[in-house]
Amino acid sequence: MTTVKRRGGAFTVVLALLGLLLLYVAVPQLGPAVRAARADGVTGTFTARELACVQHPGHESCTWTGDFVSDDRRAVRAGIELYGSDRDTLAAGAATRAVDTGRAGRVYGPGGSREWVFTVLIVVVGLATTGGALSRSPWLRRAGR
Repeated sequence: MTTVKRRGGAFTVVLALLGLLLLYVAVPQLGPAVRAARADGVTGTFTARELACVQHPGHESCTWTGDFVSDDRRAVRAGIELYGSDRDTLAAGAATRAVDTGRAGRVYGPGGSREWVFTVLIVVVGLATTGGALSRSPWLRRAGR
């Protein structure tokens, strides 16, 4: 007869904590990610001030930082990034339409964004990890007897 060794309780606890951490990080971002996808927020103008670039092997990632002013001039945000901008998107001093979804440090173009895909993926992985850990839990198996 072959016996199958089960991983101990410590592995289950670590797995559950990892899943809960992913959920803790991602769930609060669901609302802002959906608003960004729909470009739902305060419309205004983003004025580019500074380009920041990071070099990766075979790739460069750039983002414009600048100022956002809402159409009604009630919201003014300085030192904010335009999500999805890159080296060729703008020039220093150039202005473009943008939407403030309420996300700290970031505004979006009027076409929205697809960052919701990554946020939803993290939630799904967090749920699967937590659920998998709980299904392995010796405490829950004993309670179900």
